[in-house]
Amino acid sequence: MNCAVIGAGAWGTALANVMAANGHRVALWAREADVVASINISAENRRFLPGVRIAQGVRATGAIDDALGDAELVIYVAPSHALRTVAESGAAFVRPRAALVVASKGIERETLAIMSDVIADAVPRHSVVALSGPSFAAEVANGQPTAVVAASTDASAATLVQTTLSSDVFRVYTHDDVIGVELGGALKNVMAVATGMAEGLGLGFNSRAALITRGLAEMTRLGVALGANQATFAGLAGLGDLVLTCTGALSRNRALGMEVGTGHTLDQALEGKDSVAEGVLNTVSAHALAQREGVRMPIVQAVHRILFEGQPARQAIGALMTRELRAEQD
Repeated sequence: MNCAVIGAGAWGTALANVMAANGHRVALWAREADVVASINISAENRRFLPGVRIAQGVRATGAIDDALGDAELVIYVAPSHALRTVAESGAAFVRPRAALVVASKGIERETLAIMSDVIADAVPRHSVVALSGPSFAAEVANGQPTAVVAASTDASAATLVQTTLSSDVFRVYTHDDVIGVELGGALKNVMAVATGMAEGLGLGFNSRAALITRGLAEMTRLGVALGANQATFAGLAGLGDLVLTCTGALSRNRALGMEVGTGHTLDQALEGKDSVAEGVLNTVSAHALAQREGVRMPIVQAVHRILFEGQPARQAIGALMTRELRAEQD
């Protein structure tokens, strides 16, 4: 199959490798000229995924029409804040019968839309599949066993993504709860920032376990309010991705939270980084979404106060412990 990956960050490059290893031809679009040259000349994405050899079936291009022209399956992996612009720029070149996949995790800041809705708006009249789950790009690229979820209201589109991507080291499950799968992937980034802050403050494993567990409760509460299935948050795209991002050494969101927890400002923590820590952007969107829906999300609120309202991390985390007492199941 001819496939296109739109976005050559670490995750996009890893997904291109997965498909090429399965025998598909993959055009990988990158905005950065040095990334295109590095992949095509050295078979390595030195900027975003150094040390990983790019599979032979992958070619990079800086022209989005070139990437999309022959593609029967398109995976969008642009950062959430740029996804709409990138998708719209190539919409005219998408083949009429192409299946579209979005592997970006986030909630659009301006509209509070999930990523599959952004793609459906930007490239209408196509089936859209959301790909999410616990998946550090470097581990996927190095062939570490990984399981993810392909969610769509179009079962045949989800199955196509499953068969295209699945291998003996990359397992894809299908799902029909698009809202739950996408919210799990977006909101876990905020919780990872929170757990990183707690680590930066020198708090222990008890604190981390409490934040992860109560974070899952918040994610589930908002998801159900928006029509998601509660059980989805106990699966790969919910609990699985949450645990990975809150505890894994490769988590950019956890690392950023740790820097803030040790006393750095947000600007200092972001300085000099090529890769986006989506938890920063998702905090703004999740905070606004919770307010719009009238859903209690105290951890999200605490992270928002620390990142954007100048509250010291220790004070904000301490305030979570002194909230009014209540039943766990509420």
